[in-house]
Amino acid sequence: MDPLRQNKLDEALVKIIAYDYQPFSIVEDKGFREFLKTVDPSYTLPSWKTLSQALLPNMYEKLRAEVFVKIKNASAVCLTTDCWTSVTSTSYMSVTCHYVQDFVMTSHLLDCFVLTDRHTSAHLLSELKRVANEWGVSDKVVACVTDNARNIVAAVGDQLHWDHIPCFAHVLNLIVRAALKEIQDILQKIKAVVEYFQRSTVASDKLKAIQQQMGQEQLCLRQDVATSWNSTYYMLKRFIEVKDPAIFTLVLINAPVSALSTEECEIVQETVDILKPFEEVTVEVSTERFVTASKVILMARGLQRIVARHQRNPSVHEPVQKLVDSLMSDRFSKVEQIEKLGDATCLDPRFKKQAFVNNMAADDAVKRITAAAAHIHPSHTEEVEGQDPAAAASTGAMVWEDFDKTVINTRPSSSTDASTSSSSTAAMMEMRAYLAEPLLSRGSDPLAWWRMCSPVYKTLCEVMKTRLCIVATSVPSERIFSKTGQNITDRRNHLSPSKVRELVFLNANLP
Repeated sequence: MDPLRQNKLDEALVKIIAYDYQPFSIVEDKGFREFLKTVDPSYTLPSWKTLSQALLPNMYEKLRAEVFVKIKNASAVCLTTDCWTSVTSTSYMSVTCHYVQDFVMTSHLLDCFVLTDRHTSAHLLSELKRVANEWGVSDKVVACVTDNARNIVAAVGDQLHWDHIPCFAHVLNLIVRAALKEIQDILQKIKAVVEYFQRSTVASDKLKAIQQQMGQEQLCLRQDVATSWNSTYYMLKRFIEVKDPAIFTLVLINAPVSALSTEECEIVQETVDILKPFEEVTVEVSTERFVTASKVILMARGLQRIVARHQRNPSVHEPVQKLVDSLMSDRFSKVEQIEKLGDATCLDPRFKKQAFVNNMAADDAVKRITAAAAHIHPSHTEEVEGQDPAAAASTGAMVWEDFDKTVINTRPSSSTDASTSSSSTAAMMEMRAYLAEPLLSRGSDPLAWWRMCSPVYKTLCEVMKTRLCIVATSVPSERIFSKTGQNITDRRNHLSPSKVRELVFLNANLP
């Protein structure tokens, strides 16, 4: 076979392992070998050892080099990180990188590796510093987004001195989890019902039959997970959707679990309605393909207004009213004071200063952005227009003595001061003109606007790249663990940490 074609098929085989979570032993499976023989009899299928020890590492190193070059060209990056323990009781840590490249949000997994020591702030600090140094981004990190665990907050903010941004999805999780305690008894009853239907084949089959008789779609009940509040929302939402056939089934088969009363079902319905905006916000801010940090202030305020509306129209059910009161959390109160979020909001042409409730916070954001723009503004050198340098040099100094003495105190003390003054003025003029621009429609792409207007707002555009690259949540790092968990399966339970690292990296970064 042509070596080039052999290499392409080898790479495709590695992608099957990385993309589809297939075991290396697939090359020994009779059906797979027969399939490849039918497709291309000339292809020499590598052994699982060659696949694992040569082909996979080679593709990993190749892709790593490509990603490194891309990140090297980024002017600023935002990192996210999180930790997770697998079903094999192995602890992993992931680090993702986000930046604006050619006016497009770009994301990469930098590393997903085993944590071999306790999760102390010192150990997390050491690992974060190692990853940042390996990828050459130590001096480019403008923010690091994590949950609010003390160890990681201390490592990021107190020791690495990176700006720490609290994960907005984590904040929402804490708020809603606390509020759901007000209907804990009802939640437990629903969980018991869900578990019963999942455990009992007779009950689940009867439920499907009754749904069919009622002309309803055959939907299964959903169970929640302790770490994700929106999974509880989905559990409640699904329960409401199948409420009538589910309760009828429980009564019909005399199930050993308690069915919900009419009042309890009303409470669940109201809870779902109240929590729906929280779920929508969680989904919207958890993306990594679009600008998200600039939305946090507006979304926090929007959720507060919705909750306040429910408070003004109290529920007849006391548990629901207590849940609503709990949702009016003071965790939202200082969101405008998180400087990088304020800057990102102001630099989003959809929002600017209009997103702020606190005028002082908006003005502070404008000042910070203007100062940053002035700092990066190109130096201006003084020129004497229309004068021959040779003629000026030959002219006697005495002729200009009186004039020079007159103007010397009106000039900046040095060329550096003059450049700084000029840069500050230019930055202020740019900022003033930018703020005077009409707001972009909310559904528009802010980065596309900056692409179009970058020739006009050159320095602000450079500052923008250091703010709109910030993501609102650490969900990108959490998603990596979903991939990691799928890699460690029954057929792949003997993977070494180094192989998991390579496979997850390929899965996350391959186009």
